[in-house]
Amino acid sequence: MERKHHYIKILSEYFKAIESGEKTFEVRFNDRNYQVHDILHLQEWTDGEYTGREMEVEVTWLLDNPDYCKEGYVIMAIKNL
Repeated sequence: MERKHHYIKILSEYFKAIESGEKTFEVRFNDRNYQVHDILHLQEWTDGEYTGREMEVEVTWLLDNPDYCKEGYVIMAIKNL
């Protein structure tokens, strides 16, 4: 299995919620063909710049059903690595 790595900007409030374990999903426009087992490198972004903080999460489940997702978007279940 080949995992893809995606480097993604994420606002501080969402970064902190994932870091604490409170938020276990990510909603994204699927312009990168996200797949289960991909690694997301979440890079904290605030006031128009990167803070230097980053975390890695794994995509554990993916929902792309148009009955539940806005066109072109996916909902990814994630777990901290």
